[in-house]
Amino acid sequence: MTAARFDAGARSLIRLQQRRTFLGQAARGVGALALSSIAGRDALAAATGASAPKLDRWPGVLQNLHIPPKAKRVIWLCMAGGPSHLETFDPKPKLGELHGKDMPESFTKGQPIAQLQGKKLTCFGPQHPFKRFGKAGIEICELFPQLGSVIDDICVIRSMRTEAINHDPAHTFINTGTTISGRPSMGSWITYGLGSQADNLPGFVVLTSAGRGGQMQPISSRQWSAGFLPSRFQGVHFRGQGDPVLYLTRPPGVTESRQRDVVSAVQKLNEMRNSVVDDPEVATRITQYEMAFAMQASVPELMDLSQEPAATLEMYGTKGADGSFAANCLLARRLAERGTRFIQLYHRDWDHHGNVKNDIKLKAEEVDRPCAALLTDLKQRGMLDDTLVIWGGEFGRTPMGQGSGRDHHMKAFSMWAAGGGIKGGIVHGATDELGYNAAEDICEVHDLHATMLHLLGVDHRRLTVKFQGRDFRLTDVHGKVVTKILA
Repeated sequence: MTAARFDAGARSLIRLQQRRTFLGQAARGVGALALSSIAGRDALAAATGASAPKLDRWPGVLQNLHIPPKAKRVIWLCMAGGPSHLETFDPKPKLGELHGKDMPESFTKGQPIAQLQGKKLTCFGPQHPFKRFGKAGIEICELFPQLGSVIDDICVIRSMRTEAINHDPAHTFINTGTTISGRPSMGSWITYGLGSQADNLPGFVVLTSAGRGGQMQPISSRQWSAGFLPSRFQGVHFRGQGDPVLYLTRPPGVTESRQRDVVSAVQKLNEMRNSVVDDPEVATRITQYEMAFAMQASVPELMDLSQEPAATLEMYGTKGADGSFAANCLLARRLAERGTRFIQLYHRDWDHHGNVKNDIKLKAEEVDRPCAALLTDLKQRGMLDDTLVIWGGEFGRTPMGQGSGRDHHMKAFSMWAAGGGIKGGIVHGATDELGYNAAEDICEVHDLHATMLHLLGVDHRRLTVKFQGRDFRLTDVHGKVVTKILA
């Protein structure tokens, strides 16, 4: 190689490296830049009476649905930590009769138990009474009177079962259909398959809240990851207080025109790069910058709960976007109105290894009213019929005591569903007389996923992506639609 050719090659390599460095550095700060630069365009639109700019929405890979859909969107209320079915939705009078006595070995011999393994197992009766609600007289814990008032719209599923006994793998399983990290979450599958109906908000949004107790199990952001799907389909975490999305406002000392110049330059470089490599992640970067533009205007408006009537705020039990579960339930309705396809709310502090009697009371006070308000609000607006609402945790709790609490339990737990094609006012499935095993009409997590997709118009066996030589799907190689709970 001649010296001239070497020098030319070196200069080309340096230019490429400088470009990559610029892209990498720009990407770290471009969220703030892109978000802020929309302000001028929105101000112009407002001044002229023109509509705010709208994005080209991802249409979804399923242009023709497999089944006539009943639901258009999903609101998944995740009670992180594992609520006790025995103090919520599964009455067990026999367990109460055996309180303080030895747990029959016929139930537990050879069974996996999280922290009680090898210890003396004692029956621990339900800590609060149950009461009948609704036309069908469905029994739920008396701590949930507001849910009781709308129980005729709810299907209580008492026969859930999962495959993981500890929090993180159980969360991973209920979100992705496997305990193996790195797979797409259910919200990612749905937005990939069906697209988004939102013009200027993400198709998959996550809101988190914490209660008044002390068992705050961490929630990893990979629970709403896109896995091996392009990252444009991952969930976007909105914070309940302060800036809902970081770097939403313009950095001090940076003018709007300067921001717009930088963002435009970065977008052009991304487009040039994508024309060469056709990389889905570069395409994602381009679309996400455009989403950031739109969110500069849409997110503050979304989070401004002062627009809501006082009666609505009172119904939910919140005074504004304060990061509470109540406020997040109201935000979930607002997101649903604006076309967000999958909305996931995490409410933590359900891990009651001790003091279950008092702590479950705190949890009920935090979620009972907002959950009932969400269903009532959606129904009043004519949205419950096409909005699927699902409530539940990652597993249940043992009928054996762990001091004054209960250990993790994967053999049986309760969830409930409403709206979006679900038959209300019924109970599906049952556990044995002590609440240890799901015994009738057992509902696996894969079955719940299959049913959710069915209600959205998707055959769960046909929404697949080839990865590493295999066709993957949310339900893996399992799952059946639970037809008995369909309206």
